[in-house]
Amino acid sequence: MSTAAPDRPRLWDIFCHVIDNFGDVGLLWRLSAALAARGQQVRLWIDDASALAWMAPGALAGEWPGVRVMAWTDAEHASVCSTLPCADVWIEGFGCDIPSGFVAHFAQRWGDQAGLAQPMWVNLEYLSAEAYVERNHGLPSPVLSGPARGWTKYFFYPGFTAGSGGLIRNAVERAADGRPNPSLVNADGERRISLFCYEPEALPALLGSLGQDGRAARLLVAHGRTTHAVRRLLDSGGFRLPGHVQVEYLPPLSQTRFDALLADCDLNMVRGEDSLVQALWAGKPFIWQAYPQSDAAHRTKLEAFLDWLQADAAVREMHRAWNGFCQPAEVPHWNQTLADADGRWKSQVTDARLRLMAQDDLPTRLLKTVNENR
Repeated sequence: MSTAAPDRPRLWDIFCHVIDNFGDVGLLWRLSAALAARGQQVRLWIDDASALAWMAPGALAGEWPGVRVMAWTDAEHASVCSTLPCADVWIEGFGCDIPSGFVAHFAQRWGDQAGLAQPMWVNLEYLSAEAYVERNHGLPSPVLSGPARGWTKYFFYPGFTAGSGGLIRNAVERAADGRPNPSLVNADGERRISLFCYEPEALPALLGSLGQDGRAARLLVAHGRTTHAVRRLLDSGGFRLPGHVQVEYLPPLSQTRFDALLADCDLNMVRGEDSLVQALWAGKPFIWQAYPQSDAAHRTKLEAFLDWLQADAAVREMHRAWNGFCQPAEVPHWNQTLADADGRWKSQVTDARLRLMAQDDLPTRLLKTVNENR
Protein backbone atom coordinates (compact mmCIF):
# COMPACT_ATOMS: atom_id res chain seq x y z
CA MET A 1 0.00 0.00 0.00
CA SER A 2 1.41 3.37 -1.03
CA THR A 3 2.06 6.01 1.63
CA ALA A 4 3.47 8.67 -0.69
CA ALA A 5 2.38 12.22 0.05
CA PRO A 6 0.93 14.47 -2.66
CA ASP A 7 3.54 16.61 -4.42
CA ARG A 8 1.90 19.87 -3.34
CA PRO A 9 -1.29 21.21 -1.78
CA ARG A 10 -4.10 21.91 -4.23
CA LEU A 11 -7.40 23.73 -4.12
CA TRP A 12 -10.49 21.56 -4.61
CA ASP A 13 -14.09 22.50 -5.42
CA ILE A 14 -16.42 19.66 -4.34
CA PHE A 15 -20.11 19.93 -5.26
CA CYS A 16 -22.81 18.18 -3.25
CA HIS A 17 -26.49 18.09 -4.18
CA VAL A 18 -28.37 16.64 -1.22
CA ILE A 19 -31.05 14.16 -2.27
CA ASP A 20 -32.13 12.35 0.90
CA ASN A 21 -30.99 10.23 3.85
CA PHE A 22 -27.73 12.18 4.39
CA GLY A 23 -25.56 9.68 2.51
CA ASP A 24 -24.47 12.18 -0.13
CA VAL A 25 -23.45 14.93 2.28
CA GLY A 26 -21.97 12.34 4.64
CA LEU A 27 -19.63 10.83 2.08
CA LEU A 28 -18.61 14.14 0.50
CA TRP A 29 -17.93 15.63 3.92
CA ARG A 30 -15.75 12.62 4.73
CA LEU A 31 -13.87 13.16 1.47
CA SER A 32 -13.44 16.88 2.15
CA ALA A 33 -12.14 16.27 5.67
CA ALA A 34 -9.83 13.48 4.51
CA LEU A 35 -8.29 15.67 1.81
CA ALA A 36 -7.88 18.55 4.25
CA ALA A 37 -6.12 16.20 6.68
CA ARG A 38 -3.58 15.59 3.90
CA GLY A 39 -2.82 19.27 3.45
CA GLN A 40 -5.33 20.04 0.70
CA GLN A 41 -7.69 23.05 0.67
CA VAL A 42 -11.35 22.27 -0.04
CA ARG A 43 -14.40 24.37 -0.87
CA LEU A 44 -17.49 22.21 -0.29
CA TRP A 45 -20.41 23.64 -2.27
CA ILE A 46 -23.67 22.27 -0.90
CA ASP A 47 -27.35 23.07 -1.40
CA ASP A 48 -28.46 21.94 2.07
CA ALA A 49 -25.76 22.01 4.74
CA SER A 50 -28.10 21.65 7.72
CA ALA A 51 -27.03 18.06 8.49
CA LEU A 52 -23.43 19.20 9.02
CA ALA A 53 -24.53 20.91 12.24
CA TRP A 54 -24.62 17.47 13.95
CA MET A 55 -22.64 15.37 11.48
CA ALA A 56 -19.51 17.54 11.65
CA PRO A 57 -19.84 20.03 14.54
CA GLY A 58 -17.99 23.25 13.78
CA ALA A 59 -18.01 22.77 10.01
CA LEU A 60 -20.55 25.51 9.33
CA ALA A 61 -18.60 27.93 11.55
CA GLY A 62 -15.37 27.30 9.62
CA GLU A 63 -13.71 25.41 12.48
CA TRP A 64 -12.39 22.54 10.34
CA PRO A 65 -8.95 23.54 9.01
CA GLY A 66 -8.74 23.19 5.27
CA VAL A 67 -12.48 22.95 4.57
CA ARG A 68 -14.74 25.88 3.74
CA VAL A 69 -18.47 25.18 3.40
CA MET A 70 -19.99 27.24 0.57
CA ALA A 71 -23.63 27.88 -0.35
CA TRP A 72 -24.59 26.23 -3.63
CA THR A 73 -26.57 29.30 -4.70
CA ASP A 74 -23.46 31.48 -4.42
CA ALA A 75 -21.80 29.42 -7.15
CA GLU A 76 -24.22 30.98 -9.66
CA HIS A 77 -23.19 34.56 -8.85
CA ALA A 78 -20.27 36.14 -10.67
CA SER A 79 -19.93 38.62 -7.80
CA VAL A 80 -18.99 35.73 -5.52
CA CYS A 81 -16.96 33.71 -8.01
CA SER A 82 -14.87 36.73 -8.97
CA THR A 83 -13.53 36.93 -5.40
CA LEU A 84 -12.34 33.32 -5.40
CA PRO A 85 -9.11 31.82 -6.69
CA CYS A 86 -9.35 29.20 -9.43
CA ALA A 87 -9.38 25.64 -8.14
CA ASP A 88 -7.09 22.86 -9.33
CA VAL A 89 -9.79 20.19 -9.10
CA TRP A 90 -13.57 20.10 -9.58
CA ILE A 91 -15.54 17.16 -8.22
CA GLU A 92 -19.17 16.49 -9.13
CA GLY A 93 -20.53 14.39 -6.29
CA PHE A 94 -22.59 11.46 -7.63
CA GLY A 95 -23.13 12.97 -11.04
CA CYS A 96 -24.61 16.27 -9.89
CA ASP A 97 -24.23 19.13 -12.37
CA ILE A 98 -21.94 21.97 -11.35
CA PRO A 99 -23.97 25.22 -11.51
CA SER A 100 -23.81 26.62 -15.01
CA GLY A 101 -22.90 30.11 -13.83
CA PHE A 102 -19.89 28.74 -11.97
CA VAL A 103 -18.67 26.83 -15.03
CA ALA A 104 -19.19 29.85 -17.29
CA HIS A 105 -17.35 32.23 -14.98
CA PHE A 106 -14.27 30.09 -14.48
CA ALA A 107 -14.14 28.90 -18.09
CA GLN A 108 -13.96 32.57 -19.06
CA ARG A 109 -11.20 33.23 -16.56
CA TRP A 110 -9.19 30.27 -17.83
CA GLY A 111 -9.71 31.51 -21.37
CA ASP A 112 -8.52 35.01 -20.48
CA GLN A 113 -5.39 33.99 -18.57
CA ALA A 114 -2.77 32.44 -20.79
CA GLY A 115 -0.92 29.55 -19.23
CA LEU A 116 -3.52 28.90 -16.55
CA ALA A 117 -4.20 25.16 -16.36
CA GLN A 118 -7.76 23.92 -16.60
CA PRO A 119 -9.07 22.11 -13.51
CA MET A 120 -9.01 18.35 -13.27
CA TRP A 121 -12.76 17.66 -13.57
CA VAL A 122 -13.88 14.50 -11.76
CA ASN A 123 -17.28 12.84 -11.80
CA LEU A 124 -17.38 10.91 -8.51
CA GLU A 125 -19.80 8.01 -8.90
CA TYR A 126 -21.75 5.77 -6.53
CA LEU A 127 -20.16 2.82 -4.74
CA SER A 128 -20.66 -0.69 -6.10
CA ALA A 129 -18.92 -4.05 -6.25
CA GLU A 130 -20.32 -4.76 -9.73
CA ALA A 131 -17.97 -5.52 -12.62
CA TYR A 132 -18.68 -2.27 -14.48
CA VAL A 133 -16.83 -0.33 -11.76
CA GLU A 134 -13.38 -1.52 -12.85
CA ARG A 135 -14.31 -1.20 -16.55
CA ASN A 136 -15.38 2.43 -16.22
CA HIS A 137 -13.11 3.71 -13.47
CA GLY A 138 -10.79 6.44 -14.74
CA LEU A 139 -12.33 6.76 -18.19
CA PRO A 140 -12.26 10.24 -19.77
CA SER A 141 -15.43 11.90 -21.05
CA PRO A 142 -15.15 14.97 -23.34
CA VAL A 143 -17.37 17.96 -22.60
CA LEU A 144 -19.24 18.49 -25.86
CA SER A 145 -21.20 21.68 -25.21
CA GLY A 146 -21.39 24.77 -23.06
CA PRO A 147 -18.70 27.21 -21.94
CA ALA A 148 -16.33 24.36 -21.01
CA ARG A 149 -16.63 22.68 -24.40
CA GLY A 150 -13.44 20.81 -25.24
CA TRP A 151 -12.56 20.12 -21.61
CA THR A 152 -12.47 16.59 -20.21
CA LYS A 153 -14.16 14.95 -17.23
CA TYR A 154 -12.90 11.75 -15.65
CA PHE A 155 -15.06 9.06 -14.05
CA PHE A 156 -13.97 8.02 -10.58
CA TYR A 157 -15.70 4.96 -9.11
CA PRO A 158 -15.32 4.08 -5.42
CA GLY A 159 -15.00 0.35 -4.95
CA PHE A 160 -13.66 -2.60 -3.03
CA THR A 161 -10.87 -3.73 -5.37
CA ALA A 162 -7.45 -2.50 -6.44
CA GLY A 163 -8.84 -1.64 -9.89
CA SER A 164 -11.42 0.79 -8.48
CA GLY A 165 -11.27 4.13 -6.72
CA GLY A 166 -11.12 2.59 -3.25
CA LEU A 167 -12.86 3.58 -0.02
CA ILE A 168 -12.49 6.37 2.51
CA ARG A 169 -10.92 5.21 5.76
CA ASN A 170 -12.94 5.11 8.96
CA ALA A 171 -12.94 8.46 10.75
CA VAL A 172 -12.13 6.77 14.08
CA GLU A 173 -8.71 5.87 12.72
CA ARG A 174 -7.73 9.48 12.13
CA ALA A 175 -9.87 11.70 14.40
CA ALA A 176 -8.87 12.72 17.90
CA ASP A 177 -12.49 12.79 19.11
CA GLY A 178 -13.42 9.38 17.75
CA ARG A 179 -13.77 7.57 21.06
CA PRO A 180 -17.13 6.12 22.07
CA ASN A 181 -19.29 8.39 24.17
CA PRO A 182 -19.62 6.84 27.65
CA SER A 183 -23.43 6.81 27.35
CA LEU A 184 -23.12 4.42 24.40
CA VAL A 185 -20.94 1.87 26.21
CA ASN A 186 -22.94 -0.58 28.31
CA ALA A 187 -22.32 -3.14 31.03
CA ASP A 188 -19.97 -6.07 30.46
CA GLY A 189 -21.71 -9.11 29.07
CA GLU A 190 -24.52 -7.15 27.47
CA ARG A 191 -24.73 -7.63 23.75
CA ARG A 192 -24.74 -4.32 21.88
CA ILE A 193 -26.51 -4.06 18.53
CA SER A 194 -26.69 -0.89 16.44
CA LEU A 195 -29.67 -0.41 14.16
CA PHE A 196 -29.55 1.99 11.22
CA CYS A 197 -32.09 1.03 8.56
CA TYR A 198 -34.92 2.20 6.35
CA GLU A 199 -38.18 0.31 7.05
CA PRO A 200 -37.39 -3.35 6.29
CA GLU A 201 -40.24 -5.85 6.40
CA ALA A 202 -37.94 -8.14 8.37
CA LEU A 203 -37.68 -5.71 11.30
CA PRO A 204 -40.14 -7.67 13.51
CA ALA A 205 -38.24 -10.90 12.82
CA LEU A 206 -34.94 -9.27 13.75
CA LEU A 207 -36.20 -7.75 16.99
CA GLY A 208 -37.98 -10.96 17.89
CA SER A 209 -34.74 -12.90 17.43
CA LEU A 210 -32.71 -10.75 19.80
CA GLY A 211 -34.09 -12.42 22.87
CA GLN A 212 -34.05 -16.00 21.65
CA ASP A 213 -30.76 -16.97 23.30
CA GLY A 214 -31.64 -15.34 26.63
CA ARG A 215 -28.60 -13.05 26.54
CA ALA A 216 -29.04 -9.47 27.72
CA ALA A 217 -28.98 -7.13 24.75
CA ARG A 218 -29.19 -3.42 24.15
CA LEU A 219 -30.51 -2.18 20.81
CA LEU A 220 -29.02 1.22 19.91
CA VAL A 221 -31.44 2.80 17.46
CA ALA A 222 -30.30 5.55 15.08
CA HIS A 223 -32.09 8.87 14.97
CA GLY A 224 -34.63 9.59 12.21
CA ARG A 225 -36.34 7.00 10.05
CA THR A 226 -34.97 4.10 12.07
CA THR A 227 -36.34 5.47 15.34
CA HIS A 228 -39.74 6.07 13.72
CA ALA A 229 -39.84 2.50 12.38
CA VAL A 230 -38.97 0.91 15.74
CA ARG A 231 -41.35 3.11 17.72
CA ARG A 232 -44.15 2.35 15.28
CA LEU A 233 -43.59 -1.38 15.70
CA LEU A 234 -43.31 -1.33 19.49
CA ASP A 235 -46.29 0.99 19.89
CA SER A 236 -48.53 -1.12 17.66
CA GLY A 237 -49.53 -3.38 20.52
CA GLY A 238 -48.95 -6.53 18.52
CA PHE A 239 -45.24 -6.88 19.29
CA ARG A 240 -43.35 -7.02 22.56
CA LEU A 241 -39.66 -7.39 23.32
CA PRO A 242 -38.50 -9.63 26.17
CA GLY A 243 -37.38 -7.85 29.31
CA HIS A 244 -33.70 -8.63 28.84
CA VAL A 245 -33.65 -6.66 25.55
CA GLN A 246 -33.41 -2.92 26.12
CA VAL A 247 -33.93 -0.22 23.50
CA GLU A 248 -31.99 3.04 23.49
CA TYR A 249 -32.95 5.75 21.01
CA LEU A 250 -29.88 7.73 20.02
CA PRO A 251 -29.65 11.43 19.22
CA PRO A 252 -28.10 12.51 15.92
CA LEU A 253 -24.44 11.48 16.10
CA SER A 254 -21.42 13.11 14.54
CA GLN A 255 -19.56 10.95 12.06
CA THR A 256 -16.76 10.23 14.51
CA ARG A 257 -19.22 9.19 17.22
CA PHE A 258 -21.19 7.04 14.77
CA ASP A 259 -18.02 5.31 13.62
CA ALA A 260 -16.99 4.73 17.24
CA LEU A 261 -20.43 3.29 17.96
CA LEU A 262 -20.02 0.72 15.18
CA ALA A 263 -16.60 -0.24 16.50
CA ASP A 264 -18.03 -0.70 20.00
CA CYS A 265 -21.05 -2.85 19.03
CA ASP A 266 -21.18 -6.61 18.65
CA LEU A 267 -23.49 -6.52 15.62
CA ASN A 268 -24.26 -3.62 13.27
CA MET A 269 -27.30 -3.19 11.05
CA VAL A 270 -26.38 -0.55 8.48
CA ARG A 271 -27.94 1.02 5.41
CA GLY A 272 -26.81 2.83 2.27
CA GLU A 273 -23.23 3.24 1.11
CA ASP A 274 -21.38 5.30 3.70
CA SER A 275 -22.40 3.27 6.74
CA LEU A 276 -21.62 0.03 4.87
CA VAL A 277 -18.04 1.21 4.44
CA GLN A 278 -17.79 2.23 8.08
CA ALA A 279 -19.17 -1.16 9.17
CA LEU A 280 -16.37 -2.82 7.19
CA TRP A 281 -13.76 -0.69 8.93
CA ALA A 282 -15.33 -1.51 12.31
CA GLY A 283 -14.63 -5.18 11.58
CA LYS A 284 -17.75 -6.45 13.37
CA PRO A 285 -20.53 -8.68 12.00
CA PHE A 286 -23.10 -6.61 10.13
CA ILE A 287 -26.11 -6.80 7.86
CA TRP A 288 -26.40 -4.23 5.10
CA GLN A 289 -29.63 -2.82 3.73
CA ALA A 290 -29.04 -1.45 0.24
CA TYR A 291 -31.00 1.63 -0.80
CA PRO A 292 -34.31 0.16 -2.05
CA GLN A 293 -35.13 0.75 -5.71
CA SER A 294 -38.54 0.19 -7.28
CA ASP A 295 -37.16 -2.04 -10.04
CA ALA A 296 -35.21 -4.15 -7.50
CA ALA A 297 -31.94 -3.11 -9.13
CA HIS A 298 -30.42 -3.07 -5.67
CA ARG A 299 -30.50 -6.87 -5.63
CA THR A 300 -27.73 -6.98 -8.24
CA LYS A 301 -25.75 -4.51 -6.15
CA LEU A 302 -26.32 -6.58 -3.02
CA GLU A 303 -25.30 -9.86 -4.65
CA ALA A 304 -22.15 -8.32 -6.12
CA PHE A 305 -21.14 -7.09 -2.68
CA LEU A 306 -21.82 -10.46 -1.06
CA ASP A 307 -19.66 -12.10 -3.72
CA TRP A 308 -16.80 -9.70 -2.93
CA LEU A 309 -17.31 -10.26 0.81
CA GLN A 310 -17.02 -14.03 0.20
CA ALA A 311 -20.06 -14.40 2.42
CA ASP A 312 -21.20 -17.88 3.34
CA ALA A 313 -24.73 -19.16 2.70
CA ALA A 314 -26.09 -18.13 6.10
CA VAL A 315 -24.87 -14.55 5.82
CA ARG A 316 -26.16 -14.30 2.25
CA GLU A 317 -29.63 -15.45 3.26
CA MET A 318 -29.70 -13.01 6.19
CA HIS A 319 -28.90 -10.16 3.80
CA ARG A 320 -31.51 -11.26 1.28
CA ALA A 321 -34.20 -11.42 3.94
CA TRP A 322 -33.20 -8.05 5.42
CA ASN A 323 -33.45 -6.53 1.94
CA GLY A 324 -36.87 -8.07 1.27
CA PHE A 325 -35.84 -10.71 -1.27
CA CYS A 326 -37.11 -13.57 0.89
CA GLN A 327 -38.90 -14.01 4.20
CA PRO A 328 -37.00 -14.61 7.44
CA ALA A 329 -39.05 -17.77 7.92
CA GLU A 330 -37.42 -19.07 4.72
CA VAL A 331 -33.90 -18.58 6.10
CA PRO A 332 -32.58 -21.68 7.88
CA HIS A 333 -31.05 -20.94 11.27
CA TRP A 334 -31.99 -17.20 11.27
CA ASN A 335 -31.93 -17.09 15.07
CA GLN A 336 -28.80 -19.19 15.37
CA THR A 337 -26.92 -17.05 12.84
CA LEU A 338 -27.69 -13.91 14.85
CA ALA A 339 -26.72 -15.59 18.11
CA ASP A 340 -23.44 -16.93 16.69
CA ALA A 341 -22.32 -13.69 15.01
CA ASP A 342 -18.90 -13.86 16.67
CA GLY A 343 -18.02 -17.03 14.78
CA ARG A 344 -17.67 -17.48 11.03
CA TRP A 345 -19.57 -14.26 10.33
CA LYS A 346 -17.02 -12.13 12.17
CA SER A 347 -14.17 -13.97 10.45
CA GLN A 348 -15.60 -13.12 7.03
CA VAL A 349 -15.78 -9.43 7.92
CA THR A 350 -12.30 -9.46 9.45
CA ASP A 351 -10.84 -11.06 6.32
CA ALA A 352 -12.58 -8.49 4.11
CA ARG A 353 -11.25 -5.63 6.24
CA LEU A 354 -7.71 -6.97 5.94
CA ARG A 355 -8.05 -7.09 2.16
CA LEU A 356 -9.14 -3.45 2.16
CA MET A 357 -6.37 -2.37 4.52
CA ALA A 358 -3.81 -3.77 2.05
CA GLN A 359 -5.05 -1.31 -0.59
CA ASP A 360 -4.68 2.44 -0.95
CA ASP A 361 -7.72 4.35 0.24
CA LEU A 362 -9.89 6.61 -1.91
CA PRO A 363 -8.18 9.95 -1.09
CA THR A 364 -4.78 8.44 -1.89
CA ARG A 365 -5.98 7.13 -5.26
CA LEU A 366 -7.74 10.39 -6.04
CA LEU A 367 -4.64 12.42 -5.26
CA LYS A 368 -2.57 10.10 -7.43
CA THR A 369 -5.04 10.49 -10.30
CA VAL A 370 -4.93 14.28 -10.03
CA ASN A 371 -1.14 14.35 -9.80
CA GLU A 372 -0.83 12.17 -12.92
CA ASN A 373 -3.15 14.40 -14.94
CA ARG A 374 -1.90 17.86 -14.03
